[in-house]
Amino acid sequence: MKNVLLIDGHDYYERAKGNLTKEMCSSIYHILKEKYEIKTTVVYDGYDVPDEIEKFKWADVIIIQTPIYWFNLPGVLKKYIDDVFEPNIFFTKSESEKFGRGGLFTNKYYMLSLSWGASEKEFSKDHLNFLEGKNEDEVLFSVHKTMEYCGLKPLKTFSLYKAMRDPNLEKRLADVEKHLKDIFHI
Repeated sequence: MKNVLLIDGHDYYERAKGNLTKEMCSSIYHILKEKYEIKTTVVYDGYDVPDEIEKFKWADVIIIQTPIYWFNLPGVLKKYIDDVFEPNIFFTKSESEKFGRGGLFTNKYYMLSLSWGASEKEFSKDHLNFLEGKNEDEVLFSVHKTMEYCGLKPLKTFSLYKAMRDPNLEKRLADVEKHLKDIFHI
């Protein structure tokens, strides 16, 4: 793995301007830049579909740094996926393939780096909580299946919690640095 595509999936709202996502993307970039070639996309700023397709072809690893809105990806990031993940580039439409097994990016990996409004305890196996004992990856099942449909393999998800209530940015940046060092062996 030497080429990394870093995607900033934040969608701008007056109450959520994207500062944390920008800081996280900047930190990820600076942590990896010594050992990896990095290309970036800030989805909210716009994108050219052919250019994005070329970035995916080039990348060995795709890192998506995004907040989670209403237990899902921001709308602008979902639209980006809808626009960019084209048939016969990301997956085959062949009828001979088993459903979901026609991904064309089988030699690539992805990592979700997420910020949640919820606290970490909400993802516990306590079935009395709102999320019914589901962990972060189970809540985002559809996102993982989208990536799998395209052949991408998952790397361990990074999550930070209470994104709009916990101002301890240094701890968050230290946590993502540790996560990246574990995943990328740097």
